[in-house]
Amino acid sequence: MATRIYVGNLPYSATSDQLTNLFSAFGEVSETTIVLDRETGRAKGFAFVQMANEDAARTAIAQLDGTTLDNRAIRVNEAQARPARGDRYGNGDRPARW
Repeated sequence: MATRIYVGNLPYSATSDQLTNLFSAFGEVSETTIVLDRETGRAKGFAFVQMANEDAARTAIAQLDGTTLDNRAIRVNEAQARPARGDRYGNGDRPARW
C-alpha cells in the first residue's frame, strides 16, 4: 500500500523533480505534489510525496526529517488525513438544511 508523506518548510524554489530525486534514494516515488497558492500560483512551502513501499517511506521519513534543502531544515512525516471541514455556517460535516 502506498504511503503519503508530508514535507514542510520547503524553500519556495523547490521543484517536484528535486523532491522525487531526494526521496527516490529510499524507494519508488509514485507521485510528488507541491502545494500552490490558488491566487498567486506560487508554492506555499510544503508538498506531499507518495511512495509505493511503506517500509521505504518510513526509512525516508526517518532519514530526511530535519535535513536541509537549499539552506532550509525540512520537516518530513507521514501525512495525516485532512479533518472534515464544516460548511460556511459552521455545521461540521452535516449538510446544510434549508
